[in-house]
Amino acid sequence: MALAAAVGARLEINLFYRTEKRVEAIRKALKKAGAKEVLVGSGKGEAAIPELSSARRRVSRRGIYSADVVLVPLEDGDRTTALVRMGKTVIAVDLNPISVTARAADITVVDNVVRALPEMAKAARRLRGRKKGELQSILRGFDNRKARAEALGWISRRLERLARGGKRG
Repeated sequence: MALAAAVGARLEINLFYRTEKRVEAIRKALKKAGAKEVLVGSGKGEAAIPELSSARRRVSRRGIYSADVVLVPLEDGDRTTALVRMGKTVIAVDLNPISVTARAADITVVDNVVRALPEMAKAARRLRGRKKGELQSILRGFDNRKARAEALGWISRRLERLARGGKRG
């Protein structure tokens, strides 16, 4: 919620295992947490993500379908790939830096989503007010492959320490 507020983004519910009961429960929880509007790709205003056959293909025309940037907060390789092919900039949060999602995304945050989203909101607030050119320069300077390699190196070193009997943490 804080991240959406920090960047002025719309929230949309897009589920693999979709039932109206689950959608409504999530919508209520988001509203209770302060969401002004929660989009769902169903009924009037529905659009489809090409290449997807599951319920995730159903998106709101005012949300994911028309967005320039889409956050994929959980591993979802085929959706990430389809969104990139649609010309979207995709930001993914994934624990695995070599997953299909992480490799297909434009920006991969290798972390737990519960930890990552508040940090992303803080970063967005810090960057607010910067000139568009400066923000574009930061984006152009980001190398997703390098960032994923650094995360994989950290994981590898951590596993080596644990294998040698190192302390947790």
